[in-house]
Amino acid sequence: METGIKSSFIPHDATAPVAARVSRGPGFSDLLILIAIVLLVASLALATGVFLYVQYLQTSTASKLQQLERAKQAFEPSLILELTRLDDRMRAADKILSSHIAPSVFFHLLESLTLQTVAYSNLDFQAADSQNMRIKMHGLGQSVNSIALQADYLSKSGAIASPIFSNIDRQANGVNFDLTALVNPTALSYTQVAGAAALPQQQELPDESGFPFAPQNGLPESPPAGEVD
Repeated sequence: METGIKSSFIPHDATAPVAARVSRGPGFSDLLILIAIVLLVASLALATGVFLYVQYLQTSTASKLQQLERAKQAFEPSLILELTRLDDRMRAADKILSSHIAPSVFFHLLESLTLQTVAYSNLDFQAADSQNMRIKMHGLGQSVNSIALQADYLSKSGAIASPIFSNIDRQANGVNFDLTALVNPTALSYTQVAGAAALPQQQELPDESGFPFAPQNGLPESPPAGEVD
């Protein structure tokens, strides 16, 4: 016998909350998708900006190189090359001249530094290199005072270093002696020629009257500087 009452073990009101909970699920996924799309667009925009900036730098560099090349052509590269070679040659010549020794300058120095009462009969000029030069000479002085005064003057000149007078022998024609000394390389440099010309002349050299030794008697008059009878 049917009573018309449908029986069910599932309550009708229990299914409503489940539908509500299921309907809230898609909202979080949409948020994640939106964030991913924004990041993708930002990355594409940044990549595009970097690409355009690199292109700008390349274009600017090429333009500046062209300007530099035009400026270079305006200054005549062939003339610049010629002037550069000339500058190199002048520098090399200046270096050679600054280290070059002029033996001819030595004779001017010797003439300027020789007293009128002293003369030399020979000269041995020894130069192991441009920094080590030595001279050996045989000379004649009017007196021992002349030799002593000559030694003092050479020592103070700066051009002749460590002068040593030896084998001093008084004879009828005067006092013979041997001289050995070192030569200052700077004094023989071409760059010092002008300075050598400014050295005191022979008439300005001191004589025996101002030297503490008494003059010798009975000796002949001294020959001119640089000459021996």
